[in-house]
Amino acid sequence: MLKPQDTESGRQDFVGQRVPRENARRLAEGRGRYVDDIAFRNLAHVAFVRSPHAHARILSVDIEAARALPGVIDVVTGEDMKTMCRPWVGVLGHFPGLKSPEQYPLAVGRALWHGEPVVAVLADSRALAEDGADLVEVDWEALPALVDAETALAPQTAVLHPDLGDNLAFRLDLHKGEVEAPFAGAAHVAEGEFHFGRHTGLTLEPRSMVADFDPSLRQLTVHHSTQTPFQMQDVFARHFDLEEGHVRVIAPDVGGSFGLKLHVYGEEMAACALAIRHGRPVKFVADRLEAFQTDIHARDHRVKARMAVSAEGEILAMDVDDLTGIGPFSVYPRTSAVEGNQAIRLMGGPYRMPAYRGRLSVVFQNKTPMCQYRAVGHPVACAVTEGLVDQAARALGIDPLDMRRRNVVTQDMYPHTSPTGYIFERLSHEECHARLAAMMDYDRLRREQAEARRRGVHRGIGFATFIEITNPGPAFYGVGGARISAQDGCVMKMEPSGDIRVMVSVTEQGQGTETIMAQIAATHLGVPLERVKVYTGDTQTSPYGGATWASRGAGIGGVAVMKTAAALKDNLLAVAATILQTQAEALDIHGGEVVTRATGEPRLPLSELGRIAYFRPDTLPAGFHAEMTAARHHVPQGYPFAFTNGVQASYLEVDVDTGQVRLLDHWVVEDCGTVINPLLVDEQVRGGVVQGLGGALFEECLYSPEGQLLCGTMADYLAPMAAEMPDIHVGHVETPTETSPLGAKGVGEAGTAAAPAAVMNAINDALAPFGASVSRMPFTPERILQALGKV
Repeated sequence: MLKPQDTESGRQDFVGQRVPRENARRLAEGRGRYVDDIAFRNLAHVAFVRSPHAHARILSVDIEAARALPGVIDVVTGEDMKTMCRPWVGVLGHFPGLKSPEQYPLAVGRALWHGEPVVAVLADSRALAEDGADLVEVDWEALPALVDAETALAPQTAVLHPDLGDNLAFRLDLHKGEVEAPFAGAAHVAEGEFHFGRHTGLTLEPRSMVADFDPSLRQLTVHHSTQTPFQMQDVFARHFDLEEGHVRVIAPDVGGSFGLKLHVYGEEMAACALAIRHGRPVKFVADRLEAFQTDIHARDHRVKARMAVSAEGEILAMDVDDLTGIGPFSVYPRTSAVEGNQAIRLMGGPYRMPAYRGRLSVVFQNKTPMCQYRAVGHPVACAVTEGLVDQAARALGIDPLDMRRRNVVTQDMYPHTSPTGYIFERLSHEECHARLAAMMDYDRLRREQAEARRRGVHRGIGFATFIEITNPGPAFYGVGGARISAQDGCVMKMEPSGDIRVMVSVTEQGQGTETIMAQIAATHLGVPLERVKVYTGDTQTSPYGGATWASRGAGIGGVAVMKTAAALKDNLLAVAATILQTQAEALDIHGGEVVTRATGEPRLPLSELGRIAYFRPDTLPAGFHAEMTAARHHVPQGYPFAFTNGVQASYLEVDVDTGQVRLLDHWVVEDCGTVINPLLVDEQVRGGVVQGLGGALFEECLYSPEGQLLCGTMADYLAPMAAEMPDIHVGHVETPTETSPLGAKGVGEAGTAAAPAAVMNAINDALAPFGASVSRMPFTPERILQALGKV
């Protein structure tokens, strides 16, 4: 029998192949998504032939030369894939009227966006697979591309999917109160057209997976860079006709996701299909070009909006028309209606407003599919609302911060229902505004701005009040028929050493899940933090749950951990009481020891309790069974969401000769309920702000009129860098939510939600002396100079 042997450079595994020492350590600990080639025997690699057209008919595919290349294992077309995988349709029942065509892992008959996978080539290495892909000959018939969402519903525009009747994927109309009368009698009507550039998640770790299939057991094991292992387990089982229990998804550590890794992608389904077809592991890793072409995009909105205000600055009504293009398909399984739905419902969110009318039109187009990305819909709604608030304040001569104070929902109005139907338990807008003004020393900053203007330096101050959807309730997806869990679970056990092992369904993508869960477990169990180990992201060992999305980790998964810790503590105290011949109520656990509750006197180390419970149960009374493991699940009840709220401010300088924007300072005051770990919360906010600033000033997925993606490298797609970022000052107000025993709301998207709006308003404040304004993101130097009439 082969045995592992240590070497200086690494460890020998059981088949005699070298494993790097770091990976060996991670394997020994059961951690990490170890997908290095040497971990899999007979590992094959898949590469894809992609469409060079935004829209084209596939006339023929010649794969013979690719098949003949030494090292190529298989070449599969879209027609072949139809026999290997069930198709999917990205619709849900709670979006009535939403439509989308069937979709397969590879294009069938037509390619519908530039970069869509058309042929899969399986080979012994990635290089050979790419060589094989180069030998595939596809005969194309280019078709007119529908690129501009604003022309999608025009009578002369060809219908992208004739079987669906038109290019309208989804429409939603909201109407509350009398809208026309307030506009007719308003002292001022603020109005504008806002454009939001497409951008994408740009994760450090690209989409990646190794799918391995054991034909003898019909067992599919997928090491997957995904946020939602259980969702993907269900998807793989249903679309490959496997028993759910025969599908294992492993994703313990994911290198960034931001919503991008929630969705079903054709390449990943194709990799699984090929693994099943050949009974061997198949690896796919998207390179950066593939990521730009096929990772979901977001924020492609054109919004026309107006706001009626009284002479005193009271918001009377809003009227909004949101048009968004989602690409050729609604993305499965969460749909591409969610971003627009949340944008149109979040309009005017922080403010009391008697009347609202909103229309959302979601249309098909020949671009990369669009779906949920960090702060889904929030930056759109916040920028439109806050942009109109600033316009109205300027027209009425009211200070912009005071304008917001006059209109926010006040403490005596909760619980409050917005005109779009969102229910707010209790928010803290007034406290957040007061805290922000103090943090930024607002009056001093205004004096500094005025002095700079006298010197010909144009600085601006911009505000954005925001709300953030977190802790979604039990009906968020399931009500529409999606098999996406609204609850999360935890299993916790004590080892004989007294160490605590925590298995939780909430996943880790770099946001600090393991730290937070360990902290909650340690606090509520009464053990040192270093004695707690958290394991996540494996459908075979983790309890079933929804995992990480919509800022739900701490507010839902954290409560599951808290409940489990309390249950395990009760179990351990029952064992301790039996050993010490006293009552469990007289005992407590502190610092990893059982102590007398009244005095704190140490009575029994947990390691000794573990020794007796595991190895000397004969010393315990007959009939007593030590329960050293506990499990609990949690789903939020009551309100549909727990809303986080807050306000952001941006201070910046605009060079009116070059159009360059220099960010000077940025402030955030947010209320995410009980703050469990201040450092992690602050860095989540700062990271979110940076992503929001990226969308405001730098990031955009540009297309040619023919639908060609023009930004396929990091040289063409501008991401925010440290040297361009301001200091980001974070403050907190804590209003615990009653929907969670922890009192914690989510915070992961708060920074992204309002940063673009704050920057837009600050730029427009700087440009106010010139009578200029901008409303098309990103706010590039060229667009600023256009607003100034200089180009």
